[in-house]
Amino acid sequence: MSVFTPGRRWQAPFMPFKKVPFKKRVLAKIELAWKGPLFGCRMCGNCLLSETALICPMECPKGLRNGPCGGSTPEKCYVDESRPCIWYKIYERSFKLGREALLLEVLPPMDWDKAGLDAWGDIFIQAKNIGVKNIVAGLTKAEAGSVAKTVESILQPVRQPDWWQGDSQYHAPKYTQPASELERRLKAGEFVVTAEVSPPLSVKTDKLIHNIELFKKYVTALNFTDNASAIPKMSSIACSKIAVEQGAEPVMQISARDKTRVGLQSEVIGAAALGVRNMLCLTGDSMVLSPGPKGRMDIVDVDSIQMLWILRRMRDEGKYLDGREIKTPPQYFLGAAASPFASNMKFQALREQKKVNAGAQFFQTNVVLDADDLDNWLNEIAKRDILDKVHILIGLCPLKSFKMATYMKDKMPGIFIPDKVMKRMELAEQKGNAEEEGVQITLELIQKIKTKQGVHGIHIMAVGWEEIVPRIVEEAGVGLVVSA
Repeated sequence: MSVFTPGRRWQAPFMPFKKVPFKKRVLAKIELAWKGPLFGCRMCGNCLLSETALICPMECPKGLRNGPCGGSTPEKCYVDESRPCIWYKIYERSFKLGREALLLEVLPPMDWDKAGLDAWGDIFIQAKNIGVKNIVAGLTKAEAGSVAKTVESILQPVRQPDWWQGDSQYHAPKYTQPASELERRLKAGEFVVTAEVSPPLSVKTDKLIHNIELFKKYVTALNFTDNASAIPKMSSIACSKIAVEQGAEPVMQISARDKTRVGLQSEVIGAAALGVRNMLCLTGDSMVLSPGPKGRMDIVDVDSIQMLWILRRMRDEGKYLDGREIKTPPQYFLGAAASPFASNMKFQALREQKKVNAGAQFFQTNVVLDADDLDNWLNEIAKRDILDKVHILIGLCPLKSFKMATYMKDKMPGIFIPDKVMKRMELAEQKGNAEEEGVQITLELIQKIKTKQGVHGIHIMAVGWEEIVPRIVEEAGVGLVVSA
């Protein structure tokens, strides 16, 4: 157990991937000897402790460097239940110390060329560039904030290298005309309905095309999951292309779990060329949820916020991450997930603000089954002044059985099901009408959600029960059928 970071080191420190001069090796040994016992340091080479309340974010089993995943809880990490959620602890301490504003800065992914090396060397070089006299003057000046400003002048260029230049500011899209039909309808003020379609397990696409043809009459856009629950299926980009061919509007989901920074940029360029105009950036479910054999669970190359930052800059600035110019930049509408009930709503609202600042233009939330408590999350979002900067679609999942409700409540991170809903489903199960009760609960939720200020639509996730979506849309009085 390290002194400042409330959890044991997740793994051994990184080792360099190259031959290192003797002086650098000595400095790295000294840094590890000091920071290891205090912070559980893994020697990532780009230390973020000053931004994360002196708790090392590399303690996160997913390796997330910009905040918690959608499965964050106060009690434990869902990847390794023997340890705390380290990002919950970072947020908790930051809010307690009044340092939560620092968490809004979009932090870069690891530069693996620095893995296993010291971070002090870069700090010393930056201090040398500023000059000892200037640093001493800044640290001793009586002016308020001078010390913090001086320290930041040393740390910021190290923390934010030239290839990244992350900040904590909102970046509005630089285009004016809607990039997709989904964006057009949202900007027009319509109450929009989107729905999730599960990709097929084989190359046979009959059912996929059937569902696309069925859904496109009722909803504005169709989401295609990207190996949800870490279970391989047909790729989201392939399903999205098929949807385009069928005249439907796809939302291509991109899971950071399965993407490197190189693969991400390549896939997005290809998807845009194929006519896909909506991208949903997700960190992705951990491999711990997969049926096995388990893949690597220890690192995510880029998290969802870093994905948003990269894709926004590709679109608006015409630049790859390595600085190369994109002569004909891709055009797309960027989305992200939101988890109203994953943990403390103040923490989640800050996380959502960070996503909006990074480039998110719409949210599709995790499953919501408590419309009343949703107001508390919306209030926290409103306090962060982002309601006018993002379109919010509330996630709904029609419950098919009491067994399904129990599984979601106990096993799916970030989902909260009120006791009253559980009791309704249990009683309905006993009477033999659980499916009908699940539909009625969903319809009641929609009627409440439609009255919420700041909500722009719903996102229906009828996992394995796609045929119920048309009925829900029609009886709720929402979707394309009503406006047709």
